[in-house]
Order: sequence, then C-alpha cells, then structure tokens
Amino acid sequence: MAAEQRKLLEQLMGADQLIGTGAQGRNSQLSITDPKVCRSYLVGTCPHDLFTNTKQDLGPCPKVHSEVLKTEYETASPAEKAKWGFEFDYMRDMQKYIDDCDRRIETAQRRLEKTPDEIRQTNNLLKQIADLNNTINTGLLEVSVLGETGSVAMALNEMHKIRTAKHQKETAERDLKNLQDTSGPSGHQKLQVCDVCGAYLSRLDNDRRLADHFFGKMHMGYSDMRKGFKKLSAELKGRAPPVRHHEEEDPYAAGGRSGGRGPRYGGGGGGGGFRRRGGRW
Repeated sequence: MAAEQRKLLEQLMGADQLIGTGAQGRNSQLSITDPKVCRSYLVGTCPHDLFTNTKQDLGPCPKVHSEVLKTEYETASPAEKAKWGFEFDYMRDMQKYIDDCDRRIETAQRRLEKTPDEIRQTNNLLKQIADLNNTINTGLLEVSVLGETGSVAMALNEMHKIRTAKHQKETAERDLKNLQDTSGPSGHQKLQVCDVCGAYLSRLDNDRRLADHFFGKMHMGYSDMRKGFKKLSAELKGRAPPVRHHEEEDPYAAGGRSGGRGPRYGGGGGGGGFRRRGGRW
C-alpha cells in the first residue's frame, strides 16, 4: 500500500517534487547512483513497503523511492546493472531483516521450552515411575514364588505392597501428564513458532485461522523476502560486488548506518553485513 500511495503521489506531483517527502534537505535532482536513493526499491521491493500496518511495520523508508529511477534501472542494460551492483545492496538489506526475524524466532522458541524446574520435575517423575514399575514386577515374581511354597500369608502381604505401588505409579503418571500439559509448548496452548515470520501459531487453530496466517501480509512479506534472497544469492554466486572508491558513492564505506559491517558496498534501506546464510526457505 505504501508503494502504491507513493506511486500515485509521483503521478500527481511529479517524481522530482516528491523527492524529499520522507527526509528533509534532499536534493530535488538525484541520479540513480546517489546514495540517497533506495536501491532495494530499484531492484525489487523495499522491506519498508512489505510490512505496513503489521506488527513488524518498519515505518517509512529513510531513502528516496523514485518510480522514474526504478524505470531507469529496469530498462538499463545488464552491463550497467553489473557496474552499479545494486543487487548486492538489495541482498544486504534483505539479509539484515532476515537475520532480525531469525533472532526473534529463536527467542520465541526458547520461551516455549521447558523451564529448568519443569525439566527437574519431569525427570523425578520418570525415575519414580520406573522405580515403581520395577517394584511391581519384582513383587509379582515374589508372589509367584511364595504361592508355590504355600506361604499364603506372605503372598497376601506382598500383593498389598504391589497394589500400593500400582496406585502410586498411576498417581505419578497422572502428575507427569499434567506437567506435560501445562509446561513447555503444550502449556502455551500448544503453541509453536512460525519458522518463516516468527509469529506464534496454535496447533488447535482451524484451517481458516491457519490460512489467515499463511496468507497474511507479515507472513507473505517474510516468505517473499526469504525466497527473493535465496534466488538472488544463486544468481550472484561467483560474482564480486563492484568496488566503490568514493565515500560519497557509498555511505556504508565509512560505517554509516550499517556500523561498518560487511564489504565496501551499501545502500538500500538498511545496513547489516552481507553474507550467505543457510536458513528457513
């Protein structure tokens, strides 16, 4: 929606007048290589446009989105695109937000794990059940031997011990089931974490609710971003990013918003060092 609104404004006002609406002090004329231009928008979809009106809304992009420059990029020759190397900027931008999402997923998954106290209680109950089971089996064998020797009184006494052990075992098994139902993932309404966008899902959700999630804006946004990153990684495999000699061409060369991470190429709407990463696709 944000991209569509910006496009409509460009048509009404003209691209040159729109430049600077998101950040004051911008020049009214920008070239395609100007670091103020959002390179993610030129190559594909700016992450800031993917999650508007969702929990992960990134707000307006601090860089310029120009439909005129996007058209210029799309009609440029492969040689020109290779010289600019904006695809590497786009990859680094996507990598930043994918890494952020993966960290949220790992944090959410840890929250659903059993606590140390729950683990201790579970282990104690499992040991108790195993010990009681061993007591029952040993007692049954003892009753059999006593029965063969005619020691009826002793056999009856042993049977009483067996019944007590069985009752204790049933109680321990109920306690274990209750603990499993109220701790870890089961205790959080049988929640699980979506490994694409990091949202919590309930295993009790019906098909409609699950469909609403998987076709929702946030999930689709991260899904498209992950697929786009994987596809672009394959296309750029073996290619080196262009060397940018002048700091004014590359705001990331001297640290910039990226904090100096990664090779000497930057742009798009964010920072973060570019690196290939295995993940959830």
